[in-house]
Amino acid sequence: MMWRFSRRFLLLNLLGLAVARCSSNSTYQGRLTIGVIDYDGDAEVINRYAKFKRYLAEKTKASIQLEPTFNENKAIERLQAQAWSLVFAPPGLAAVAIARSQYVPIFPLLGVNNLRSVFVVPKDSPITDLKQLQGKSVALGQPGSATGYYFPLYNLYGLTLAEILFAPTPKTLLEWVTEGKVAAGAISLAEYSLYSSPSTQAGLKILYTDPHYVPPGAVLISPGVGSDRQALIRKVMGEFPGVSAQEVGYVPNGQIPDYQYMIDVVGRVQLIATELQNKPVHLFKKTT
Repeated sequence: MMWRFSRRFLLLNLLGLAVARCSSNSTYQGRLTIGVIDYDGDAEVINRYAKFKRYLAEKTKASIQLEPTFNENKAIERLQAQAWSLVFAPPGLAAVAIARSQYVPIFPLLGVNNLRSVFVVPKDSPITDLKQLQGKSVALGQPGSATGYYFPLYNLYGLTLAEILFAPTPKTLLEWVTEGKVAAGAISLAEYSLYSSPSTQAGLKILYTDPHYVPPGAVLISPGVGSDRQALIRKVMGEFPGVSAQEVGYVPNGQIPDYQYMIDVVGRVQLIATELQNKPVHLFKKTT
């Protein structure tokens, strides 16, 4: 009697495992969460990704959730928790995700090629070298920006500034420099050309141009996504029609950018990140 019961129990367990395995395969392991940086908090981002979400859900048999965030710090928190299966990351955030959270880039994002970071000063400024910004007030872009935050801080490393002001927009930054509110401001060369009027440019000059080009952003995939599902996601995203892929901002057949220098820049800046709100601002790692 005991043998008959044990045999029946074993058969039921094996049957249960088989059903669970079939159920797991049919739902393809549940859900994918897509992280998107939406600096403007614009509801339009939901519509922009709608077609991509439907396509990815159909091809992967997974439930797709879009999670926009307008804040780089919040994005970094989500990356550290590996809460995003996929992330459409600008260059600075991509470097953080690769270096600190082991995300893997799979496609480049559309973006401005040959992007450079520059410092601008008033036309009549006596400052001719970045070292002469010692003790001065400087304007930067929003935290997380490659050209307005990471590259400038990397170039200023070792100095002590009177204050750092974070401009909400490139136009505001240029106004602050023109009005003398700060001694210098950091911005991308493309933004300088786009947002400065002829009269503004007449009152400003470029103090320094970083010699390194900023890589484009990337679509990255979490290390927590299984290898089989990673391969499937790469395949279906690579087959997404080019025009539709451009709508969400990535290049299906593009070459993955080299992020090594960007990663080095982010690593150096992270050493002084806690100092940036202080007055004066010590842009170097203090020794104990």
